[in-house]
Amino acid sequence: MSDLHKEVSELERKSATAARLFDIRRIIGGLFVVYGVIVTIAGINPSEADLKKAEGVHINLWTGLAMLVLGLFFLVWLKLRPAEAPGGSDTGTDA
Repeated sequence: MSDLHKEVSELERKSATAARLFDIRRIIGGLFVVYGVIVTIAGINPSEADLKKAEGVHINLWTGLAMLVLGLFFLVWLKLRPAEAPGGSDTGTDA
């Protein structure tokens, strides 16, 4: 019976790790940060043609900064409110 309990505990631990690893906030936040950096870099020194298309607005710079802020928001949210293990709250005490 003890081996079965150990195996179940190990599977629960792996499930909790997978839930935290594949949290959608991590994926969305990471992608927005990466794309935000790329678009911000592209928007730092726009060409005259790009500025003319955007009617004088540094659209890549502003969009990149907004993407960075949104991505960082998701990552901070993930850090402050981590994902809970599925069904882990009613299993008893963890002493």
